[in-house]
Amino acid sequence: MATAPAQIASPAPQKLPHPLKNRNFVLWWTGATLSLLGDQFYIVALPWLVLELTGSAVAMGMVSMCAGIPRAVLMLMGGAVADRISPRKLMMITATCRAILVGAIGCLLWAGHLAIWHMYLLATGFGIADAFAMPSAPAMMRSLVEPQQLPAANSVWQSTALLAGVAAPSPAGLIMKSLGAAWAFLLDSFSFLFLIGALWKLPDFIAAKPGAPKPSVLSSIKEGLSYVVNDRPLRALLLVAAVLNLFLAGPLSIGLAYMAKKRFSSPVSFGVWISSVAAGTLMGMLLAGVIRMKRRGLALVGATSILGLLTSIVGFIPGLIPVAALLAIMGCLSGFTNVQIQAWFQQRVDRAVLGRVASLMMLAAFGLMPLSMAGAGAAVSWSAQGMFMIAGVAVSVVSVFGALQRDVRAIE
Repeated sequence: MATAPAQIASPAPQKLPHPLKNRNFVLWWTGATLSLLGDQFYIVALPWLVLELTGSAVAMGMVSMCAGIPRAVLMLMGGAVADRISPRKLMMITATCRAILVGAIGCLLWAGHLAIWHMYLLATGFGIADAFAMPSAPAMMRSLVEPQQLPAANSVWQSTALLAGVAAPSPAGLIMKSLGAAWAFLLDSFSFLFLIGALWKLPDFIAAKPGAPKPSVLSSIKEGLSYVVNDRPLRALLLVAAVLNLFLAGPLSIGLAYMAKKRFSSPVSFGVWISSVAAGTLMGMLLAGVIRMKRRGLALVGATSILGLLTSIVGFIPGLIPVAALLAIMGCLSGFTNVQIQAWFQQRVDRAVLGRVASLMMLAAFGLMPLSMAGAGAAVSWSAQGMFMIAGVAVSVVSVFGALQRDVRAIE
């Protein structure tokens, strides 16, 4: 009698180790973290020094504009350049330029020759560097770990960045007070050496094939735009990310400060609320690195829908602690969503266009932020409750739109 052939069970997919066991990722993460800690000296010293030089909030706004305008204008070009050459080399170049700029400011301040126009040049230089470095970072991350490791890798990095932003500015301020503002800039300049050294030791990845003809930068930008337009899930999630930044950045920054001032007349209450958002965001980022998503599309639109609902009721919740608890939940949903979106698009997008797609996502975030701040400032003077209600409804509507897209629901 003939026997049926034995059924050979397909091997289970190999479980990859955590990115923190990946030598290249750990090397980059260590260098980037030390550089990020040094950046806290710059973040604290820059506005303080501008106010010392001028005593004018208008000058502080001018410094922000000097950084923001070239960052937004050149962001798409930065993504195209990141795809044409090595992201690693581009990050090394921008880190070197930043180190020179910050070091020069420290030396000028030390010598007593610093003028406000130097600060305008510094901010402009940083804005230009941001436009090229920021799209390079996701492409660099994609070359360090396997696609399945990207959620955990993004969770580690974004959580580290959040912790540095929460914990480091106060010690940086104390060191600046003890040693002087010049040392703050010099220490930041020195910290870039850790990032440059880490990048120096990492392997290279070049998106373009050797010997292949390279299109013009303008053609590369058009190719990146066409890639996003023709990818329906990517296009829908880019819209969701843009709406989240547009309707949450301004209300949470300006709206919460306004509510704290009107209700409690104390900056302490505002600090408690901001800390609640940060703590919740950190928790969401950590959860995103641990939880393995099977229906990521449904989870993302569900999380953003709930986030929109909670945003719409912020202005109606009385008391300090209830609002803080609500903000912690919102931060958790926001942190979870941001990590998952970042990891998904890094997994999905072809490496050859990853820099350009990343530049579009960052342009949606940073390009819309001034509009978000301006809109929130105008709306909060009309009604804080109305502002949060409009923002929440907008986020929920876009989330429902995403949920209605079959390709978005099918995202794994």
